[in-house]
Amino acid sequence: MPRRFRLLLAALALAALAWLLFAAAERALALAQRFLQLPAWLQWTLGTALGLFALAGLSVLWWLLRPRRARRPVPAPDRSTLERRIDQLQERGADTGALSAELSELDRRRTTARVYMSLFGEISTGKSTLVRALAPHAAAPSDVRGGTTRQVVHVDAALPDGRALTVADVPGSREAGGEKREAMAREEALRSHVVVYVCAGDLTRTQAEEVRWLAAFGKPLLVVLNKADQWSEAERTLLLERLRHQAGEEAADVVAVSAGGGERFLRQLPDGSTEQVERQRKPAIEPLLKAIARLAAPGAAGLEPQRERAVLAGLHERVGSLETQTRAAEAERIVRRYARRAVVGALAAIAPGSDLVIQGALAAALTRELAQLYGVPASDVQVDDFVRQARLTLRTGSSLVLAIAGNALKAFPGLGTLGGGVLHAFAYALIFDSLGRALAASLAERKTLDQADAAAKLKGLLADGNGARVKELAVLTMEAWKERET
Repeated sequence: MPRRFRLLLAALALAALAWLLFAAAERALALAQRFLQLPAWLQWTLGTALGLFALAGLSVLWWLLRPRRARRPVPAPDRSTLERRIDQLQERGADTGALSAELSELDRRRTTARVYMSLFGEISTGKSTLVRALAPHAAAPSDVRGGTTRQVVHVDAALPDGRALTVADVPGSREAGGEKREAMAREEALRSHVVVYVCAGDLTRTQAEEVRWLAAFGKPLLVVLNKADQWSEAERTLLLERLRHQAGEEAADVVAVSAGGGERFLRQLPDGSTEQVERQRKPAIEPLLKAIARLAAPGAAGLEPQRERAVLAGLHERVGSLETQTRAAEAERIVRRYARRAVVGALAAIAPGSDLVIQGALAAALTRELAQLYGVPASDVQVDDFVRQARLTLRTGSSLVLAIAGNALKAFPGLGTLGGGVLHAFAYALIFDSLGRALAASLAERKTLDQADAAAKLKGLLADGNGARVKELAVLTMEAWKERET
């Protein structure tokens, strides 16, 4: 654009701005004059309203522009509490070997006095190549396919000041079918003193979520733009600015590097033919080395509290997940046991009906046992109210329960023609299985004996006449009947 034309546009813009300011000032003076002509009581009313509106606007502006507080690390329980929970899980038959091994690894790394650093990121971002650049003496196989790393690989390296450094190359995230390897990578990231998040461009939404997850544990985090030699200086500067904006305060620093590695190209020979040539690009990782040296300056002892907190926080999540799985398995066994008791009771009494009048004691005992399993206090009054409400729900669906029972028994030759006793016994099995599953799901979600929620889940399970659950209950009824006959 010619210089004269730019000057003309600038002059026009300044003139337009001056005109707007003058118009606004004139309008403000006119409004002030009209305001002074109002009665005193109306001036006070309008003045108070305007003052409150201005105060609210300033509050909103401050909320939008205020400096963000530093993210608090994910809270972690103390070690003794975790060990007690792991022991309780072991007593209940859960496999706690991996959890105990994690605590042992925590202690082992503390005694080595080495700084541990892990490289985290999506597949095909060049993590393995970057590891070889950090530790050139540690030879590692190269593969052009995405997701080459299948396990955690540790290599020995050194910080710029000569201190020992262990670098962990972990499997890449977001690989199809790689959920187990991604979990392995996350666990190793928690075990490290410093985490380097490697990317090859802008952060996607999933990558930004990974950065936030890593930063939530309060450990030093670097975001590294790898393969920086693919862009021009201007493009690289723009990418770094965008990465700093995307990472925000989550990352301690954002740097650009080139890990090097092999590249293939076609070279034309004097006779006109071509040949494929592979050569190694020289790595350029000086910014990363300086950032690592700065973050690792406190040493392993200085970084150990943050690492230990991250490991314990991760263990807290894993223990909680195992507790949920163990509790769900125990609830399944309890429900199946009471369903079998209901079948045996129905066959012994041979009493028609799909309500819980005959088996009310079993229903109350089932409710108490599940409530105790989930740690929910339930008084006798609450249990009795829930059982009464369940009876009302079952009465409204008794015809549906019997229809489902009849259809299910037809799949077993000879069993469906044994009479009403078997039919009602299977109906009791379906009732208790549905009641127990509904109650267990409600207790797990609500952490309280929510009668309305459990009743809603019970209706849905009673109406479900398909699937393996009904077949299993029919088999259970058949086995109980055969035992009774023999």
